Amino acid sequence: MTRLSHDTLQHLGRGTPAVYLWSARLLPVMIAGQFLLAGQALFGGHSWEMHGTLGGLAALPVIVLAAGATAFRHLRGFGWWAALIAGLYILQVLLGAGGPAALAFHPFNAALLLTASLILLFKVERRRSHHL
Repeated sequence: MTRLSHDTLQHLGRGTPAVYLWSARLLPVMIAGQFLLAGQALFGGHSWEMHGTLGGLAALPVIVLAAGATAFRHLRGFGWWAALIAGLYILQVLLGAGGPAALAFHPFNAALLLTASLILLFKVERRRSHHL
């Protein structure tokens, strides 16, 4: 039996809040920007400051996605993915603040975070397309 709490197509008449939709769209772009900025810092001689700043700003869509999936009943189907993204984001910050051994896992975790954010974006867009 399928649990309805994981169904992202429930209550389509209630729509998806614009801030939730735009957070789901913005997060993968920000993470991709992180990869670009890290590459520029490693190979282009640029500062790591922008990488850190964008990483800190990425907390905003992560918080919106997790809070929205918790607060709005019709968005609870996104809860598992939003929680995974929040957990990976926290781990990413901890890995970035750690020593060389922890930093070795930082790019791998970033790839997982990007993948999870793209899956959530797909699910949010799928819900939006069914509502139209």
